[in-house]
Amino acid sequence: MSMRRAGWRNKARQPTANKIPKTATTNVIRRILNTGYGEHAANHQSGSMMGWNPMASSPTSDIDAHLYDLHSRARDLQMGNAVANSAINTSRTNIIGAGLKARPRIAREILGMTANQATDWERKTAKEFELWADSKNCDLYRQNNFYDIQDINFIGYMTNGDAFALLKYRQATTLNPYHLRIQLIEADRINNPDSSAFIQPSYSVVTRNPNNGNRIVSGVEIDSDGAVIAYWICNRYLYDMTNTIDTPKWVRVLAKNEETDIANVLQTAHIERPEQYRGIPFLAPVMATLKQVSRYTDAELTTAIIRSFLSLFFTQEQGSNDMGFPLGNTYGDDGEKEGIDLDLNRFKLGAGTLNKLPPGYDVKTVSSTDNMDSYEVFTNTLLKQVGAALEIPYEVLMKHFQASYSAARAALLQAWSAFSMRREWYTRDFCQPIYEAWLAEAVFLGRVEAPGFFDDPLKRKAYCKALWYGPVIGVLDPVKEAQGAEKRINLMLSTREKESLEMTGTQYEDNMEELAREKALAEHYGLTIPNGKGGKQQ
Repeated sequence: MSMRRAGWRNKARQPTANKIPKTATTNVIRRILNTGYGEHAANHQSGSMMGWNPMASSPTSDIDAHLYDLHSRARDLQMGNAVANSAINTSRTNIIGAGLKARPRIAREILGMTANQATDWERKTAKEFELWADSKNCDLYRQNNFYDIQDINFIGYMTNGDAFALLKYRQATTLNPYHLRIQLIEADRINNPDSSAFIQPSYSVVTRNPNNGNRIVSGVEIDSDGAVIAYWICNRYLYDMTNTIDTPKWVRVLAKNEETDIANVLQTAHIERPEQYRGIPFLAPVMATLKQVSRYTDAELTTAIIRSFLSLFFTQEQGSNDMGFPLGNTYGDDGEKEGIDLDLNRFKLGAGTLNKLPPGYDVKTVSSTDNMDSYEVFTNTLLKQVGAALEIPYEVLMKHFQASYSAARAALLQAWSAFSMRREWYTRDFCQPIYEAWLAEAVFLGRVEAPGFFDDPLKRKAYCKALWYGPVIGVLDPVKEAQGAEKRINLMLSTREKESLEMTGTQYEDNMEELAREKALAEHYGLTIPNGKGGKQQ
């Protein structure tokens, strides 16, 4: 914005200035600008608001133009800041854990199945999916199984704001009859074609595909409606200084397969604004605060270390005969090694150092007084604000539970609400599309029977329905939690299956089968199993 334009803007926002002539028009302007929010949030006359003049712009200007800085700073905090690392890892542990597992839950009414038929189909399909998901062959790189891939993808999504996965098909193997493979792509490799190997300037985040005229926003190609058509993927990291052998090249990958309508590229991101095509790092709202807390912590730590040193400085009177430094052998023959320095031009701090100073100076010591009374109070206040912004209460963020049971449980429940929401987002963006792509191949290969799957979209959706379950909410008092679950079941406010999944992360039917096996085993050996109320199991 030019200075001339900025000056006009400032003047236009001061309708009560004395320089504006008192005409009928200006009086109307004053009345409009000094009503409603003009006297509050949009006020430009009060001292606290006069210098606050941010500019609202498009998602491209507000987000895409700053992606490089956001990615770099987010990763720096994730790697070197304890609180930032805790925020991301705490989310990962509670949302993903060891991996979200699928439980097929088909709409049997639409498919004309009985309850027993649906149960049998769901069991068989779940076992078939595990055959693919448990194997590292599902990974294009052959390094991780599907559950480890979730972990890597989720960390990338939280750190960078979005993470990408390509669905590719390779030759089946003896132990893996499926062709589907997952290739993870980090956010840095999705960018505009022919980008510079240096930091991309903010004005070049939008370009055009010369072949069809589509706009490309930070590597995401969109059509005239704004719909995502393709992604531009670079064969290397643009800012990788260790890679000097690969010339940057870009490949245009369609978002979906035009024949099957199955996704080719999955973008895991939380979109907050219309026409936003790239995600925002999870830590973006609190980056400045976390960095300042980190600097303050480093400064206090350095101060505490320096204050722990006791250094003595010795002087000699002018005109006196220098008979040698009398304390030269105080710490042994090797004075330099023991911290004694007789060089007048060199001084140092350290544990028990002795320094000889020029004439005219007194003996001085470095105070060891430590005054950090305000450090914990101040930083805890800031970290509570960080936790509020990230929807992770301070107690959960810092793993610090010293309040009452009610307060601790309230913090866990508040955090769990955010974790549950993000888990739902993640399964919609990543897990469910992969499951649907796998199921389509399983039906095509004949390993899963699903009549009408490719003929009727409604039946296909009915077959693809699945629940995703993972870590459960933390339990502070198992007895109270179990009693609460029992009451909800007795009052028909919940089901045994739901309570089993939420409390222990296990499936109720699996538990019943295992309990029946244990009961039969106990009867075989002539033993009885208590029913939990002091009696025998019926």
